[in-house]
Amino acid sequence: MKFNSILRTCAAALAGALATAAWAHHGWSEYDSTKPLTLTGVVKESGYEHPHGHARLETPGKTWSVVLAPPSRMERRGLSKADLKPGVQVTVMGYPNREKAEEMRAERITVNGKTVELR
Repeated sequence: MKFNSILRTCAAALAGALATAAWAHHGWSEYDSTKPLTLTGVVKESGYEHPHGHARLETPGKTWSVVLAPPSRMERRGLSKADLKPGVQVTVMGYPNREKAEEMRAERITVNGKTVELR
């Protein structure tokens, strides 16, 4: 009887955690994949938080918020947190957000002569 109670408690906690993660994750439909965008600029700040990494990219005339891949994927593909330190020049190819004119979703990034596929 006690085991069933523990099992129900664990199942409820897992369901709550999954629901929270699903709510926090946005869909990719908010980005316009019919309008590929390539930007070159300087990283002003970056983060390797879940569910997605991010960077603030300063380009001529505009500063962009760039949504990156999950940190674990970037690390596995050879893009470390140190690669995106402030001051580094990068080229990002991706898609603009349909409603936020300063945001894009990155598909690939080139830094220090190395191109990394993020999706």
